[in-house]
Amino acid sequence: MGLQDVIRWLLPKEEHFFDYLERQAVVACDGARALSRFRDDSVSSEETAKALSELEHRGDQVVGEVEEALARTFVTPIDREDIHRLSNDLDNVIDMMNLAARSCNLLGVERPTKPMVALMDTLLECTQLLTTAVAHLRKRAYGHMSDVTRTIRRLEKEGDSVFRGALTTLFHDAAIDAKQLLREKEVLEDLEQAIDHCDHVAETLGNLAIKHG
Repeated sequence: MGLQDVIRWLLPKEEHFFDYLERQAVVACDGARALSRFRDDSVSSEETAKALSELEHRGDQVVGEVEEALARTFVTPIDREDIHRLSNDLDNVIDMMNLAARSCNLLGVERPTKPMVALMDTLLECTQLLTTAVAHLRKRAYGHMSDVTRTIRRLEKEGDSVFRGALTTLFHDAAIDAKQLLREKEVLEDLEQAIDHCDHVAETLGNLAIKHG
């Protein structure tokens, strides 16, 4: 047992860090759900962008709370660099979803394409799993956490396949105009990046399971 582990065992732990991370995971899931509703004809890109912007602000507030707490806390329940990394990765998921929604609104994507919907579905599934995985961190349920993170990593690979297939179709469609190609490519990239950041969270959680399990 290292010195930091001994200190962490002896002194009271600031368990509220788990609250922050769980709140961020919920915000990410809410964002994916709001983005997924864009498939409904009654939901406009403007409404979607507004919803994601509000959620991004909520996520930023939690990030600020995490940074303030880290600055004034000596003993954390897990290594402070792991808390910081998880918080940043979860924030990146929210940021990329917000960027995808803004791209749809600013570039004039009135309805998502089938590949976009497929990526939104994957993103929603990933963020739902992240809420479960992050909750396992508080319980020290590292075996369950590893199982969930492996599923997220599998979903990321499936999302990457959808993304690459969609790009191949776009660039080989002689009938598509340049504006439409660039518009759809931009949104697809934002969605794929959001899923990638879910995978980054899963990787960090998986490493924590190995470190503490």
